[in-house]
Amino acid sequence: MIIAEIGQAHDGSLGTAHAYIDAVASTGVDAIKFQTHIAEAESSEFEPFRIKFSLQDSTRIDYWKRMEFTLEQWKGLKKHCEEVGLEFISSPFSNAAVDLLENIGVQRYKIGSGEVNNWLMLKKIARTQKPIILSSGMSSFEELDQTVNFLKPFGNSLSILQCTTAYPTLPQQWGLNVIADLKQRYRLPIGFSDHSGNIPACLAAAALGADLFEFHVVFDKRQFGPDTAASITIDQTKELVQGICAIQTALQHPIDKTDNSAFGSLKNIFEKSLAVNKSLPLGHVLGFNDLEAKKPSGKGMPANRFEKVIGKALNKDLQKWSFLNESDIDE
Repeated sequence: MIIAEIGQAHDGSLGTAHAYIDAVASTGVDAIKFQTHIAEAESSEFEPFRIKFSLQDSTRIDYWKRMEFTLEQWKGLKKHCEEVGLEFISSPFSNAAVDLLENIGVQRYKIGSGEVNNWLMLKKIARTQKPIILSSGMSSFEELDQTVNFLKPFGNSLSILQCTTAYPTLPQQWGLNVIADLKQRYRLPIGFSDHSGNIPACLAAAALGADLFEFHVVFDKRQFGPDTAASITIDQTKELVQGICAIQTALQHPIDKTDNSAFGSLKNIFEKSLAVNKSLPLGHVLGFNDLEAKKPSGKGMPANRFEKVIGKALNKDLQKWSFLNESDIDE
């Protein structure tokens, strides 16, 4: 599953949110993800800015208020996603947001890194029996163990994303090694949530067997917003989707290096036969510097048998660039 995260890239504009749906629909991703913020339910005047990016919002809760959409607007966004063949996903950040998303019929829940220990909300989500994608960005294995054990009795389909909460994430922070650790530890579908702002991280995760992918998307890397530096563009999204699909196809078709029978005709074309690189008379004792290898194979002795002819005498004259066969030398 490949998920394009819009997050707050719409900057509170309903029209921009709809524009993202149309743009993302052309990239080949499976789903588009928003974030459902109900400011009064999730935040307070005491919440600090992660980064002070906004000139129009005095406080963080003011910013969250500006990111809100009404129930009807959310319904419209979900309907638009369905019309263009995208699954609508939105991460809730409060129980009130879960109620809203249940009202519009969301199919699954993505849990942001900061909500892993919010068991109050997780219980409400788990009771829906819908699939849960759990992001591990700020969590230790101990915290993940506790949350996974908390959720298991509810019976929801569960998957976990390796994620590093840094914007943008540097290569030394990607944590690609954790993908295998998570697979072994939990025996669940494991994915990768990327904040690097480029495509190599997800491609590397695909090569390491990640099952799900999530990354932030923006129209342009120069636009306003807290996540822009950690996002990729629509064009990059198309390239990334193609790359992930190609890598997954490759992983599903392992090559058997014990069998090269399919290359018979190509080996004849590309492999070489022994030849002489100068005209040589009858009785000449062949040395390394007398030999060359020429295409195709099968016209002379195989090139990998050159040591067998060194020190042997010719039983006939050979012209320069003539192929060398066993019948041309004395045994």
